[in-house]
Amino acid sequence: MGVISKDKKKITLYYNSENSIGQQTYAYVEAADESILAIDISKTKVTGTQWAEIAHSMKEPVGSLVNQDHPDFKEKYGEEKVNLDEHDWLRILEKSPSTLAFPVVIKGDRFIPIQNPSDFVKFMDDDSAGIEKPYK
Repeated sequence: MGVISKDKKKITLYYNSENSIGQQTYAYVEAADESILAIDISKTKVTGTQWAEIAHSMKEPVGSLVNQDHPDFKEKYGEEKVNLDEHDWLRILEKSPSTLAFPVVIKGDRFIPIQNPSDFVKFMDDDSAGIEKPYK
């Protein structure tokens, strides 16, 4: 059993209010006619267990959650792409949540990466139509 609540009647958003994609995604989610739980990772500590559950539920490696082009990441690891193990990626997300690559929306068992705020609108359109669409 995971540590993240998965309610079909509630939207959970993990986002960073300190970047424009996070701010815009939050605005879209807030405008939805649904119950929401917004977790601003710039203000709320997210555990490694939660990050691991998010990544595994999206069927992605934990490292895919980290933006290696983010200035905070480059300051510590340099300009070259790095290959770290899962534990190291989790520590980066815990210690430098600003490096989160994209917001994540959770509704029921669906974990959706939001690369662009309009992705949320597409997700809601699919969800309201009852379409089970895999997101990656």
